[in-house]
Amino acid sequence: MSLNWPELYFIRHGETNWNAEGRYQGSKDIPLNDIGRGQADLNGRLLRQLFERDGRSPAEFAWHVSPLGRTMETMQRVRAAFEGQLPEAVPDKRLVEVSFGVYEGRLHTELSSGEMAIAGERDADFWFFRPPSGESYEDVSQRIQDFAADKLTAPAVIVAHGGILRILRRLIEDFPADRAVNWFPPQDSVVHFIDGKSVVYPAGHSWDD
Repeated sequence: MSLNWPELYFIRHGETNWNAEGRYQGSKDIPLNDIGRGQADLNGRLLRQLFERDGRSPAEFAWHVSPLGRTMETMQRVRAAFEGQLPEAVPDKRLVEVSFGVYEGRLHTELSSGEMAIAGERDADFWFFRPPSGESYEDVSQRIQDFAADKLTAPAVIVAHGGILRILRRLIEDFPADRAVNWFPPQDSVVHFIDGKSVVYPAGHSWDD
């Protein structure tokens, strides 16, 4: 599928207890913890700062969100950084995280000895690895392309998951598969996609220039 990707600002949801414990979360609806709520608040202020720096209005963007609780709360906290009326944030189930099937809730390290390679130790074939009752990155890339063809007709803000961000970097920037599945998506940053490239802006810094 050939897509003309618009400008995107992507924010991964904040930390959950399962993230902190190193558990595969996938499609399980695990809530933010206090650190994650703080990250979401910081990312909202950072997004507002980036818009102000570039003379952009949030009204210029469509707002899309995964319907899981941790992403919905992250989106709510991001939007709280802005004053005035914003476009509706539209949930879309195609933005839900890659499902790890029977491995959801298991520790990364517990599975890395043979059942499923941990990030940092994966080869390119992991892009096609489908856990029992789960999805591969390739599976999810198809639903992300379907979402993009259907919904991404204008610049957009997306709040979703680390796996979705990995997939977008492969689809938009042509990341090699092995690099995409081994990259660690941040929870304290805003990722700006434009013209086939991305810039990762960590929260807590000044990006006025």
